[in-house]
Amino acid sequence: MFFARSLARFAPHSWLPALWPIVAVLAIAVYWLVMSAQIREDRRLGERDALREVRSYAEAYEQYLTRSMAQMEQVAVQLKHAWEQSGGTLELQTLRQDGMFIDAAFLEVAIVDGDGKVVSSIPRRGRFTPLRHDPALAYHRQNNSSALLIGAVPPGAAAPQQQVRLTLRLETPDNDFAGIVSIVIDAAYLTAFHNERVLGQDGLVAMVADDLTVRLEGMAAQRRGALLRDAPVVADGDGGTRLPGTHFTDGAPRLLAWHRSNVYPVVAVAAKTLVDALASAEERAGAMRATWAAVSAGLLLASMALAVATRRHQRRRAGEEEVRIAYRAATENAKDGFYMAQAVRDTTGAVVDFVVVDCNERGASFYGGGREDLVGRRMSAIEREHGGTTLEAYHTAMAAGIYEDERQMPAGRRMQITWGRRRIVRVGNGLAITLQDISERKAYESELLYLANYDTLTGLPSRPWVTRFVPQAIGEAAQRGGTLALLLVDLDGFKHVNETHGHGAGDDLLKQAALRLGGLLRPQDIVARLGGDEFVVVIAPGGSDEELAAIGGRVAAALSRPYDLGNARYTITASIGISCYPRDGEDAATLLKHGDIAMTAAKRERGGRWRFFDPELFIAATARAQLRHSLQGALAEGQFELHYQPRVDLATGRLCSMEALLRWRHPELGMVPPAKFIPIAEESGLIGPIGRFVIEEACRQLALWRAAGLAVVPVSINVSAHQFGQGGVHAHLAMHLARHHLPGTMLEIEITESAMVAEGVDVQGQLAALRELGVRLHVDDFGTGYSSLAQLQRLRMDVLKIDRAFTSELTVSPEGRVLFQAIVSMAKALDMAVVAEGVERADQLAALIALGCDEGQGYLFAAPLPPRQAGGVLARPQLMSVLAPRARHALEET
Repeated sequence: MFFARSLARFAPHSWLPALWPIVAVLAIAVYWLVMSAQIREDRRLGERDALREVRSYAEAYEQYLTRSMAQMEQVAVQLKHAWEQSGGTLELQTLRQDGMFIDAAFLEVAIVDGDGKVVSSIPRRGRFTPLRHDPALAYHRQNNSSALLIGAVPPGAAAPQQQVRLTLRLETPDNDFAGIVSIVIDAAYLTAFHNERVLGQDGLVAMVADDLTVRLEGMAAQRRGALLRDAPVVADGDGGTRLPGTHFTDGAPRLLAWHRSNVYPVVAVAAKTLVDALASAEERAGAMRATWAAVSAGLLLASMALAVATRRHQRRRAGEEEVRIAYRAATENAKDGFYMAQAVRDTTGAVVDFVVVDCNERGASFYGGGREDLVGRRMSAIEREHGGTTLEAYHTAMAAGIYEDERQMPAGRRMQITWGRRRIVRVGNGLAITLQDISERKAYESELLYLANYDTLTGLPSRPWVTRFVPQAIGEAAQRGGTLALLLVDLDGFKHVNETHGHGAGDDLLKQAALRLGGLLRPQDIVARLGGDEFVVVIAPGGSDEELAAIGGRVAAALSRPYDLGNARYTITASIGISCYPRDGEDAATLLKHGDIAMTAAKRERGGRWRFFDPELFIAATARAQLRHSLQGALAEGQFELHYQPRVDLATGRLCSMEALLRWRHPELGMVPPAKFIPIAEESGLIGPIGRFVIEEACRQLALWRAAGLAVVPVSINVSAHQFGQGGVHAHLAMHLARHHLPGTMLEIEITESAMVAEGVDVQGQLAALRELGVRLHVDDFGTGYSSLAQLQRLRMDVLKIDRAFTSELTVSPEGRVLFQAIVSMAKALDMAVVAEGVERADQLAALIALGCDEGQGYLFAAPLPPRQAGGVLARPQLMSVLAPRARHALEET
C-alpha cells in the first residue's frame, strides 16, 4: 500500500515539460531589465569619472595659465623698472636688438605716457596705434595699483579674441601716474594646453576673464570657430557641470569644468563632449547586449532541450519506481541498515526536516525498534530521542548530492551500535541512506591506536605520542612567547634489577617509578615513557633554571627511594638531563637530543644527578661520537700500541716490573689520551676486543724481549669491570701465555676498586681462576673507589697501588703523610705489597722509603716508553743509581 502511494506521488506531470521554456523566457526578460539598469548605472559612473577627469584637466590648465601670466607679468615689471630708472628715455627697439621680445607670443609691446602718447613701441604687424580713450589708460590713471591688468585688445572684445592685452601702471619718482606698459600677446600662447587624448577631438579649453571682457578659446576654435555661444557663468573656486548643446555652437552637449586662478582674475575652462566621455560605457553596453542576445538564444534552445529531457525523465522514473520496489525486497534481509527519507520544505522551498518513508528491519533494529517505529517519523523527533547530528548530515547530502562519514553513535541511548558508517545519497527530493555497523572494527582500531601511543606497562604516553605532542607544545609556547622544558630521565642500575630479580621485578619497578614521577608534577605537565628505563617529563610552561633544578632534584630524590619488589627492597638512582625551549633548541628533535646529551653527562657523573644541557656538552658528545666512529676501525688498522712504564723496587733501586699502558696513535688527531677513548670503548662494547689486544700484545712483546736475550720482568696490564662483565679474561690470558711459552708469573692484572665491587659480575671467581695461572693481582688507583677491608681480604689481592693523589700530598701536609702511612700499614697487615703511583720528586721518593713503601712508579724513574726504549731499560735495570744520593739527601732534610 505504501509503495502504491509513493508511485502515485511521483507520477509524471504533463505540464512540467512546458515549464522550462516559460522559465527561460521569464529569466531572459528579468535579465534584460537588470542589464538595462546596469547600463544606466555604468553610464552614470562613466559620466562621473569623466567629469572628474575634466575637472582635473581644468585645474592643470589653470596652473599653466597662472605660470604663463606670471612670466608675462615679470617681463612687464622689468620694463616698468627699466623705464622708470631711465627717466623715461628707454627705447624698446634697443631691448629687442639685445634679444628681448623675439618670441612669437609677443605681438606688440609699447610704453604709453599719461596723455596716451606712445613713447616707444615694437609693433609686430604695422604700427601701434592706441585708442584715444584707452580703457586701460583710464583704469591705471584712476587706480594707484601695481597689479597687472588683463583686458581685451582695443577697440573691444571680439568673441572669441585672438589676442589679449596685459598692462602695468608707470609712475614718476613722486609716485604720480606716468603712463602704462602695454604688452599684447597671441591667444595661442595661453590656449595651447589642449590635449585631444584627454578631451577628445571636439574638446575645449578656454580662458575667461572675471569681468567677461576677455574670452580665449583653444586651437579648436581656430579650426571650427568659437564653440561657446557666450561666456559661461561660473561659481567661485572650481567646479563642473553638464551643459546642454544650446550653450555650444555645434549643438553637442558637454561636460564643462572650471578652475579660478588665485593670483589673476581669470578662470580656466575645460570641456569634453558627452559622446567622448561615454564612449567606453557605450562600448561596454554594446558588448553586453550582444553577449546577452547570444545567451538568450542559448537559454531558449536549452529550455527546449530540457523540456524534451524532462518528458523522457518522467517516463524513466516510472520504471525506476518499479526497480525501487524490487530493491526494497532485496535489502530486507541485508546486514546493513537501509532508509529512505523525504525532504520536508517550508513555504519558501527550503528544506527544514526529513520524514522516514521506508527502512528495512535491520536498519530499524539499530534504533532499538521495528520498521513501524521509524516509518512516518520526522528525523528531528528521532534525533531528539536518540541524540546525534543526523539532520546536519542530511542537509549536507541534499546540498552536495552525496555524504559519507564514520560516526560514533550517541552513548546512553537506545542505539544498538556504537559506531556506524553512513552513506547518504540524494535521490530526487529525498535521500537514500545506508548505515553499516562498524563497532567491532572501530574497537580494534582504538586498541591499535592506544598501543601505538601509550605504554601498556605504565599507561604513560609512548615515544610516538611524544614526537607528535612536543612540536605542538613548542608551537603553543612560541605563540605565547613562553618557554618549555624537557627532563630526560634514565634509571641507573635498572638492567641489573632485570638480570638479578627477573623481568617481572623490573616491570614492577618501572610502574612504581612512573607513579612517583606523576605524583611530583603539576596537572599540566606530562610524563611519558620513551622505552626501556627512559622517561621524559614535559614541563609546560617552563620555569626558571632554579625552578627546573628544584624539579630535577625532586625527581632524582623520589626515584632514589627504595623500591619494594616482592620480598626484596632495591635502590637505584636516576640520571636527569634538562633541555629548555627556546634556549637549547627550537624543535622537538633538537630538544630531545640535547636532553639526552645532558642526561648522558649526568650518568657519567655516577648517576643520581641532574644536569642542564650546555653547548659544551654537545661539542663533547660530537667529539665522542667521532672518536667512537674512529675507534671501530682503529684496532683493525693497527693504530693501537703499548707503552711500558717501569716500576722500581725502592729497597734496591732496580727495575722490578713494568705496567703496559695502551696508546692510540690516531692518523689525524695524533696521540689520543686513554682517558678520552677508554670510557667510549667501554660504552660501545669495544673494550673486549681492545682488552684482548692488550693481553696478546703484552705477551708477544715479552716473548720478543726474551728472544733478544733481555732479562724480562713481569708486565702488568689493566682489566676493567666491563671486561670482567663480558667474561673470558682468564681463558684469553691462558691462551696467549701458552702460545708464547710464558709462565703466569710474567703477567700481572691490575683492577680498580670499582671493578672489585661491580654488581652482577663474579669478580671473585674470575680472580681465583687467574691466580691459579700464577698471575699476581693488583688493586689499581687505591683510594679513589669504594672498596672495603673485607673485600680486600676476601679477594686476596697481592699488590696495593696507591693513587697518585695521595703521593702528591705526601710531602705537602702532615695529614697527607699520616694518611699514606695508614694505607701502607693496612696493606702490610693484609700481606700486600705497596706501590706508590705518580712519584715525580726526590722528596717524595725519600718519604716513601722512610714509610716503608715497597715499590714506586712515576716520571722520577721513567715516563711510559715505547717497546724499543723499554727494552733499553731492561738492558740497564738499575734505575736508582743516580737518584739514590738525591733521595738520601731529601730523607735527611725531612
